Parts: sequence; C-alpha cells; structure tokens
Amino acid sequence: MLAALNLFNTIVDFFIWAIILSALMSWLIGFNIVNINNKLIYIIADFLNRLTEPFLSPIRRILPYLGGIDLSPVVLILLLIFLKDLVNNNYYDFINKLN
Repeated sequence: MLAALNLFNTIVDFFIWAIILSALMSWLIGFNIVNINNKLIYIIADFLNRLTEPFLSPIRRILPYLGGIDLSPVVLILLLIFLKDLVNNNYYDFINKLN
C-alpha cells in the first residue's frame, strides 16, 4: 500500500512540475524568447500543452476574466497539493487505526 502512495505522490509531483513548465514555456513563447519554429521547442510545448490543457481549461471557464492574467495553473497546483495532502493524511490515519 505504501508503494501505491509513493507512486501517487510521484505522479502528482510530476504533474505539478509539468504545469509549471507549461506556464514558463507559454511565457517564453509569448515574449518571443524561444521560437516555436524550432522542432524541439515545438515538441516540448505541444507535449506540455496536451498534458495540462485538459485540466486547465475547465478551471479557466470557472475563473473570471482578469485582463490577460491566467491564474488557472496556480489554482490547479493548489488543488493538486490539497488532494495530495488529503490522500496522505487519510492513508496515515488509516494505518494508525489498524495499529
């Protein structure tokens, strides 16, 4: 059971980093620091977009328009941290009840 919890934590941590990298990549592309015509940059940006966009778009529909400021990555990261803490605390409470 501990291995499953460690796998869950690792996946959540990986996804949080993917969200951060996706936001950074969109800023770099938006400010023309990196060129999307570069094949490697395009592949990385496309991968990060395909990975995070299904989770970010429902949050964007709920959040009000803030004049070009996208807070959906922050909201998603906070939700993931909350979910991770919730699962970890319930696991440790379950183990303590067994002992």
